[in-house]
Amino acid sequence: MEFFRIKRDIPFMRHALVFNLVSLITFLAAVFFLFSRGLHLSVEFTGGTLMEVGYSQPADLNGVRGTVAALGLSDVQVQNFGTARDVLIRMPAQKGVSSTQQSERVMTALKATDPSATLRRSEFVGPQVGDELVTDGLKALAFVVVGIMLYLALRFEWKFAVAAIIANLHDVIIILGFFAFFQWEFSLPVLAAVLAVLGYSVNESVVIFDRIRENFRRYRKMNSQEIINNAITSTISRTIITHGSTQLMVLSMLFFGGATLHYFALALTIGILFGIYSSVFVAASIAMWLGIQREDLIKGGAKKEDDPNDPNAGARV
Repeated sequence: MEFFRIKRDIPFMRHALVFNLVSLITFLAAVFFLFSRGLHLSVEFTGGTLMEVGYSQPADLNGVRGTVAALGLSDVQVQNFGTARDVLIRMPAQKGVSSTQQSERVMTALKATDPSATLRRSEFVGPQVGDELVTDGLKALAFVVVGIMLYLALRFEWKFAVAAIIANLHDVIIILGFFAFFQWEFSLPVLAAVLAVLGYSVNESVVIFDRIRENFRRYRKMNSQEIINNAITSTISRTIITHGSTQLMVLSMLFFGGATLHYFALALTIGILFGIYSSVFVAASIAMWLGIQREDLIKGGAKKEDDPNDPNAGARV
C-alpha cells in the first residue's frame, strides 16, 4: 500500500556526514546528562509508602494529586484501585520521615478536602526493581543485542548488524538523555516503552536493509550510495503510513491518557521520531561507511540485467 510514489531518488547519503555529526553530538549530550544528572527514578526503583484510600463516591484523582502535591510531595502516583471509589497512592520515601508519619499527614489533608476519605491500609514497600533484577535485566538486554546482531549478520551481512545495533542503541540512549535532562520520572512503564522502541527501530532498519539487498540484485549499474538512496526513497510511503498511524495512537495517549500514561507515551513519541531518523541517517549511512557492496550480499550470484522499470537504468556507469 502506498499513498504516493517518488519517481526521482532523494540523495539522502549526500548529507550523511552532516547528519551523523548531529547524531554524534546528540548522543554524547545524552550520555553527559545521564552521568551528570542521572535518571529521576520512580517509587518502583527507590521504594516508598503505599496507601489505599476509600471514598463514598467516585474519587477525583486530579483533586487527590493536587492535595498531595500541596504538601510538598513530588513524584506521587495516584490511580484507581479496583473501583472508582478506591484510590492507590504511592509516595517516595522521605529522609527523616517514617512511613506512618507520611501516611498520617496525607490522610489529614485528604480528610480536610473530603471527610468521607478513609484509610484502608498503609505500608512501606521496597523497590520492585532490586539490584538482582537490574543485573538480570542488563544481562537480558545484552543477550537481545547479541541475538539481533547474529540474526542480521546471518540474514544480511555483519556490516548491517553493526549498523543496526549502533542505530538502536543511539535511540535508546537519546530517550534516556531526554529523561535525565528534563528530570522526568523514569518508571517501569517508561522502561517498557524504551524496550518497545528498541524492537520498533530494529523493524524499520530491517525493512530498509531488505530493500537495499533487493536493489543490489536488481540494479547492476548503481553504486552503493545510489542503491541506498533508492531503497530509502522507495520505502518512504511505507514509513509514513506505519510511523504516522503509530504516532497518532501514541499522541492520543499522551494528550488524553492522563498522568498515568503521560511519560510512557512521551518516551514512545521521542523513540518513534528518532527511530525514523536513525534508520535513515544512522543505520543506512553507517552501513555505507563500512563499505557495504554488492559482493557482500550476492556472493557467487549470476549477473542480472537492469530492471526495465528502473528509471536510472543505463544512465549510470
